[in-house]
Amino acid sequence: MPCVLGSASDPTDPRVGAPAGSPLIHGVDFTSAPRAAKPITVAQGHFSAGTWELERFEDLTTFDAYETWLRQPGPWVGGFDFPFGLPRAALPDLGWPLSWPELTQHCTALGRTGMRSALDTYRAGRPVGSKFCFRRGDAAAGSHSPLKLVNPPVALMFLEGAARLLSTGVSVPGMFAGDPERIALEAYPGYAVRRLLDARARVSYKNDALNKQTHEQRRTRERIVERLLQEGLGGIRLRAAPSMLQRLREDVRGDYLDAVLCALQAAWGWQRKDTFYGLPHDLDPVEGWIVTVPGR
Repeated sequence: MPCVLGSASDPTDPRVGAPAGSPLIHGVDFTSAPRAAKPITVAQGHFSAGTWELERFEDLTTFDAYETWLRQPGPWVGGFDFPFGLPRAALPDLGWPLSWPELTQHCTALGRTGMRSALDTYRAGRPVGSKFCFRRGDAAAGSHSPLKLVNPPVALMFLEGAARLLSTGVSVPGMFAGDPERIALEAYPGYAVRRLLDARARVSYKNDALNKQTHEQRRTRERIVERLLQEGLGGIRLRAAPSMLQRLREDVRGDYLDAVLCALQAAWGWQRKDTFYGLPHDLDPVEGWIVTVPGR
């Protein structure tokens, strides 16, 4: 069970329109194996006049709870921290479908074991130094290949995440026209943090392992929160109760902070709903794109 801590004119067009009015804006820090010790973390709030106000957190410890959450009526827009698609260049070699719904269904049928086996075989056949293939948007965002199985297991996050967006009928702009009042945008907190701190390389601000958590990571989280309050992400500032801000600073695993960063990225997209959520108009419908990342 969850733990609470606080219309398109053409329905066949994947570039669905946005619901009227002001929706809830969610940020979702996703895991491919939710459990009590590592739940799917959701940050919820409303966006108005350039500010997103954090209202509550919700921890979802099972996929059943997560699917129930996805089915909640809209209007809402969510930023989700997992890859929505796979690299188009890899699909012919894998023998996998070239459209997003069919690709997602195919991977669901393979399951975790089948997908691991297929990707291990694919990687073994590639030259040293080019074991992984990337989406066009991964290069722009500096994100991991969605074919990676460990550290982090991004391929399994795609498998478990995309399947449930499809099965619950959520709309994914540019990829799938589902319910126009439930909109999913791919988010990536790592890109948001580098943008906030003007950093070129990855920034260390969290760690799940107790022996790898440092005071410097705590100081970095404090800097991130301060930037969100004072300057915002892409011009959208954070507002929250002092107790929630303290949670963001103290959460050594960074799950709550990542969920908030995803929500701010989603709010940035919602602000640009009339221009395709700020996504590139040449978005590849089998790869997707990370919201707030400039197109190339």
